[in-house]
Amino acid sequence: MATSESSRIGLFTSAEVTTSGRPVLRRNEVECFLLSSVDLDSEDDPPRFTSLRTGNLILTTHRLIWIPSAQQSNLPPSSLPLASVTHIFSHKKSIKSMFHSPRIRFQVDSVVVVTIVFRGKGDFDGFLTKFWECWRGRAWEEDEKMESEASSGTGGGTTVAQGLYGNDGTVRMVGLAGILRKEQEQWESTDKSLQDAFQDLNALMSKAKEMVSLAEKMRQKLLSAPSSQNGSGDDEEMGSKEEMQQWMLSVGIISPVTKESAGALYHQELSRQLADFVRIPLEQAGGMISLTDMYYHFNRARGTELISPDDLWQACTLWEKFDVPVMVRKFDSGVKVIQNKSHSDEEVMSRIRALVTKTETLRTGVTASDAALTLKIAPAMAKEHLLSAETKGLLCRDMSPDGLRFYFNLFPEFDLTNLHIVKDFGTYGEWVKATSLLSV
Repeated sequence: MATSESSRIGLFTSAEVTTSGRPVLRRNEVECFLLSSVDLDSEDDPPRFTSLRTGNLILTTHRLIWIPSAQQSNLPPSSLPLASVTHIFSHKKSIKSMFHSPRIRFQVDSVVVVTIVFRGKGDFDGFLTKFWECWRGRAWEEDEKMESEASSGTGGGTTVAQGLYGNDGTVRMVGLAGILRKEQEQWESTDKSLQDAFQDLNALMSKAKEMVSLAEKMRQKLLSAPSSQNGSGDDEEMGSKEEMQQWMLSVGIISPVTKESAGALYHQELSRQLADFVRIPLEQAGGMISLTDMYYHFNRARGTELISPDDLWQACTLWEKFDVPVMVRKFDSGVKVIQNKSHSDEEVMSRIRALVTKTETLRTGVTASDAALTLKIAPAMAKEHLLSAETKGLLCRDMSPDGLRFYFNLFPEFDLTNLHIVKDFGTYGEWVKATSLLSV
């Protein structure tokens, strides 16, 4: 994470962001709107807080988050809880307002007046409407209520009705009045059941948000944990880690970037979110994954907020502008993949060389499936590495009815002045021994 919640910039609290510059959302917090080129100024004289210039303003259900642009990287990201907002001033259109940047004024703690100045392009009216909705929705109060209930617990017992009195303290009725009363209770019970059904549905949605939030926290913890290097003793631990990663991939993204919330910055924010998301699938795929597979994983995590293949490609191409640890690579065959910037082709080539120089593979060669098992990647990616190794002169191919196989390239070891000499050393000597076993 880039920053912590400890420092303050006047009125604002420093916000936490990911390595790609996306805000780290809190429990049950959902991103609602985003605008670029926004200033936050104080109307008081002298100013009550340090003005924040030229940044992206993100509205969530719980906070206003300001993230500086690349030109203002010396300032940390800042946030302001909506719970501290006491009043939002109505926006009055006038002739004067037509000649300066749109502004929104709101009051914090009934003392400080903050002005949001929109310097860039965006849906100003849409942001103001969403600002009112989030402030009036008071989603943070639901979280506080749930936390208080969880900490205090529910207690108290119920008394069993006896004699002429019911559970509610009323006198039991018998005869015709009792029958009418019973029928009325049945109608009330049916109505209550319908209300409970809708309440249960809302509760289910609330729990789903909690589970996604929990998965996001565990995902960040796994990403920050060092990878194990202890060998077989940690096999069970590594297996549990892989199982946990698969489970988290199936839960989804807590607050996917949408065109409605991000507006003109949709592809930029989508690119940042994709850079954060892609790290676990890359680790699962051995450091390289095809765009097709990533399209599946990312849309699966986004749920109903699906993106098009063109959106995914545009998001990937924007990584060149951001300081993110992933990149897009295009093989000579035209296949496009996503890989870590730390990915080393030399390491892959050395592993392929070790594979094809074994006694068994010197005789039989290797297929893309064999290389995939060794490299722990998809067969399609393994085939691209084998083709790259062929281009570099490490391998030779053999096309037959059985399919495409690759062999270690022995031609550089031939002595052009004496082609008939049989070497008993080097890889050529190992190949002679391996093939001679067939005649035994």
